[in-house]
Amino acid sequence: MKTKKLLSLYIALLFVVVLGMCILLFTQKKSIPAERDFEQIRQEGVLRMITEYNQTGYYINGDTIEGFQYELAQAISELTGLEVEIHLEMSLSKSFEALSGQDCDIIARNIPVTTELKDLYLFTDPTVLNKQVLVQRNASNNDGLPPIRNQLDLAQKTLYIPQNSPALLRLRNLEQEIGDTIYIREEPLYASEQLISMVAHGDIDYAVCDQQIALRAKQQLPEIDIQTDISFTQLQSWVVRKDSPVLCDSLNTWFRRIKENGLYNQIYTRYYKN
Repeated sequence: MKTKKLLSLYIALLFVVVLGMCILLFTQKKSIPAERDFEQIRQEGVLRMITEYNQTGYYINGDTIEGFQYELAQAISELTGLEVEIHLEMSLSKSFEALSGQDCDIIARNIPVTTELKDLYLFTDPTVLNKQVLVQRNASNNDGLPPIRNQLDLAQKTLYIPQNSPALLRLRNLEQEIGDTIYIREEPLYASEQLISMVAHGDIDYAVCDQQIALRAKQQLPEIDIQTDISFTQLQSWVVRKDSPVLCDSLNTWFRRIKENGLYNQIYTRYYKN
């Protein structure tokens, strides 16, 4: 009798364990994101993009929405008839998390094309050519001290960049090239524009950012010097998931059409050549 009770107990426990495993497997299966390439986007009619809040991404100027990436997105929307849904995120790492989790379809930022990232993601054709520059004060606004021109002189200096900036990898490589330490401070609260302003006002001495952002900032902040290059000219592109090759090809086709009809050049000139 006792043996029968134990057997019944074991059977009941086994049933509970098996049921728990089935529930767990079912939950895990449901949590795996479904494929989302261009066909799924076309059926939904919505193209989800994530970009940053600044003049190269998306920003509000009075009662007008502007931004290089925003205007490219609107050009694609008009060309394709797709509704473009814009999400804002300053953190590049969180943007990649959103892309991997299918919270967005595209990271619409000027992201340098690197071997490391190409192993993980697909890059569109380049949206811009850009490079990293050192932002510092000119001599007349820095007690007569001349700006740094030789990268070797960055040894033991503290350079500020936005958190998760693509410039981080370049600066780490530069440390190896000059054979000395560069103190890199990733700022979690401020974007490149704010760091440039802090340099101009003497709050910090050096920042590193995209040349295109620095050129626009210098129009308003003549105190800064941006003539020292940190990197060579880089191809910078939008990014999509590896499992969205048709979307990537479609974006490249749309970019070509926008360039052929002259619209891309109009947008580029407005943000990068004024």
